[in-house]
Amino acid sequence: MDVHAFFDPATWTLTYVVVDPTSRDAVVIDSVLDFDPATGRVGHTSIDGLLAWVAERQLTVRATLETHAHADHWSGAATLRDRLGIPVVIGAGIRRVQATFAPVFGLADTLPTDGSQFDVLAEDGQVLRFGTIEVTALSTPGHTPACVTWKIGDALFTGDALFMPDSGVGRCDFPGGSAETLYDAIVGKLYTLPEPTRVFVGHDYQPGGRALAYETTIGASKAGNLQLPASRSRDEFVAARVARDRTLAPPRLLFYSIQVNLAAGRLPAPTADGRRFLVQPLTVVE
Repeated sequence: MDVHAFFDPATWTLTYVVVDPTSRDAVVIDSVLDFDPATGRVGHTSIDGLLAWVAERQLTVRATLETHAHADHWSGAATLRDRLGIPVVIGAGIRRVQATFAPVFGLADTLPTDGSQFDVLAEDGQVLRFGTIEVTALSTPGHTPACVTWKIGDALFTGDALFMPDSGVGRCDFPGGSAETLYDAIVGKLYTLPEPTRVFVGHDYQPGGRALAYETTIGASKAGNLQLPASRSRDEFVAARVARDRTLAPPRLLFYSIQVNLAAGRLPAPTADGRRFLVQPLTVVE
C-alpha cells in the first residue's frame, strides 16, 4: 500500500490517503475541516485540496477513518461522506466519549450517545474491507477511550497514541483518559508487532524547529521514544505522564472541536435564520 500525507500547519495534523496502487482504491484517515475560532469561519480548503489530489490520480475513496474524536481540530469526515457517499468509521469506544461529553455541552437531550452519527463502529481486532483495502482495528485507548490504531498492510496509523520518537505519546488528562491504559495499549499491543512495521503519526509538533516528520517504525519507537521506550516500566511512565499532563494547557480548539467531532464532523443544525452555534461551557469563579 502507498501512503500519502497531507499536513495542516494550523493544527499540526497529518491526514493520510492510503492507496492500493493496483486497484486505485483508497481510504482517508483523519481529515481536517478548516476552522478559524476568531471569526467562526468554517472552510474547506484542506478537503478541497485533498479531493483535487485524489481526482487527479483517478482514485476511488472507499471510506474515511477516524483514529478518535479529536480535541484539537475539526474532522472533515462528514464533508467527505456528503461529497463522496462513503462511510465514516471510528472505534466503538466513541459511545463512551459521547456519553461523557454530551452533558458537558448541554447536549444530553439532543446528542445520541449510541455512535449512530458514524457508519461503522469498529471493535478491537475487527477486520474491515473497503474495496481492495483491508483494515484491522487495534484498540489503543488511553489518550481517549475511543482511540484506535488502524493497521493496513505493514503500516500503522496511530493518531494521538504514539508520536514520533522525539515527541513521545499522547496526553492522558482528558475525561476518560488513562496513562495506565495507554501504556498497556502501546507496550502490550503495538510494541509486540514486528519492529519493521511502519508507524504514521497523527500530529507532528516539530520539536526544536526540525523539519516535518511523520513516519517511524515500531523498532525505532521501542528503542528511542522520548516518553515510552520499551524499557520503561509502567509505574515510571505513568508518574512521568501524569506530571507532564499537569503542565499542559487545554488544546486551543478543545470546546469547538469536541462538539463537532462527537457528531462525526457534522456541524450543528442551523437555526431558523440559517445560523449555526456552538456552546462554550463557563466556570464561574466566585
